[in-house]
Amino acid sequence: MSETPPDTATDQTGTATDETGTTAEVHPQTPSRARQVVATLVTLAILVVVFLGIFPKFASYSDAWDAIQKMSVVSLLLLGIATIVNVFVYVLPYQAALPGLHYGPAFVVRQTSFMISNTIPLGGAFGLGVQYAMLAGYGLGPGPTTAAIGITSVWNLFVTLGLPVLALLALLVTGQATGHSLWITALGIAGIGVMVFLFWLVLRSEDTARKLGRAGDRAATWSAGLIHKDVEPDFDEGLVRFRTSTVDVVDAHWLRITGTSVLQQIAQFSILFFALVGLGATGSDGISLAEAFAAFVFARLASFIPVTPGGLGTVDAALVALLDSYGVSNEIALAADLVWRACSLFPQVILGVGTFLYWRHKPKGKKV
Repeated sequence: MSETPPDTATDQTGTATDETGTTAEVHPQTPSRARQVVATLVTLAILVVVFLGIFPKFASYSDAWDAIQKMSVVSLLLLGIATIVNVFVYVLPYQAALPGLHYGPAFVVRQTSFMISNTIPLGGAFGLGVQYAMLAGYGLGPGPTTAAIGITSVWNLFVTLGLPVLALLALLVTGQATGHSLWITALGIAGIGVMVFLFWLVLRSEDTARKLGRAGDRAATWSAGLIHKDVEPDFDEGLVRFRTSTVDVVDAHWLRITGTSVLQQIAQFSILFFALVGLGATGSDGISLAEAFAAFVFARLASFIPVTPGGLGTVDAALVALLDSYGVSNEIALAADLVWRACSLFPQVILGVGTFLYWRHKPKGKKV
């Protein structure tokens, strides 16, 4: 969830590479105290508006809680299994982007980073610093760490933007889409295709990456000029550094990275779907699998609004509204969101506290 999500965060990171190809450490920058205070106030304001302002007018919390209490033992068991699978799967993209990292250390780093990024305003920046420090303790330098963070962030972006297109295709195939869905799907496929093609060009050669970066520099300078701002972009060197640090890993492991990244979001969706099943929202007269998937993946787009940790509040509001648009009653939509949020957030936050304390107190040089 986020680190974006859930869990990836892309703040000011990078590597410096000399002509010999040696990678030097670049420390991620943490937000100033003023930014932290502002972010905290904004987060609190959004949570109050959504959970205490909007939702009570949309549905009754007591009715939602009554619906949750009526869930069967089988439904609760399925939710528990889905929650455990989600915790297990969450680590896999990180492992795929850091070849050679065992599951134990990856679990410690990933869960700790999740806890920080999803509980602290601007926690993504803090989570980055913790990841660098933890992986250094496991013998990994800034080069592989930067590459892993960059790769998982890019793939999270691709998957988060690509799954809505897949959802629309599913709705079209099942005859559940609206008349405008075909055009939206076509535009989505075209957009994802352009993004993947540009990413391939960056990895294709250093010269191509530099040319694309220079084009980005010119575009940024021109855009800033429209609002009378002076900027000194450095996309060309940034893309070259990114390519240098990631090209070998992506070339060798792109299929595994893609598969685990998709699996991670499917695991989160399974929690929501089993919640809807347990709450009686599915079936012949209820929401279909394709509609539930569409609601989930489109709601997750709200996580790109970087105002609250893990999209807390913004994603929830979008998810409840989308479920309602597919015919789920207000109380059940709210109950499903609360169950999904509780099962996908609290277990990993609690685990993250535990892994952080373990890492802080484990013997020096001990490997997991």
